Amino acid sequence: QVLLVESGGGLVQAGGSLRLSCVGSGGTFSGYTMAWFRQAPGKEREFVAAITWSGGNTFYADSVKGRFTISRDNAKSMLYLQMNSLKFEDTAVYYCAARYSPIALLFRRENDYNDWGQGTQVTVSS
Repeated sequence: QVLLVESGGGLVQAGGSLRLSCVGSGGTFSGYTMAWFRQAPGKEREFVAAITWSGGNTFYADSVKGRFTISRDNAKSMLYLQMNSLKFEDTAVYYCAARYSPIALLFRRENDYNDWGQGTQVTVSS
């Protein structure tokens, strides 16, 4: 099990950028597939992006492809989400999630992940 804490959310104008961070503790961070999910008001939580333990493979939701970049620094137990060209519809609480996977597999279903952070609010003004 790994404890996850997100940071970096805030208020930004449409077209702007934000970088979210997620720090992990209590587990061997490098053994986990990591992901970002988000939940907008009144909507279900949805997949945003995932990255394998080595960082060698990534996968994105179509809605963020080309605008968001997921990355990680295993030495620092950190996960990042660089968000560019933000849109109003990107407004949501963003969560990082972890699933132990020493085999480099990507997962995009919420139920595939065991450990979750508390979330960080991202608000994009139009």
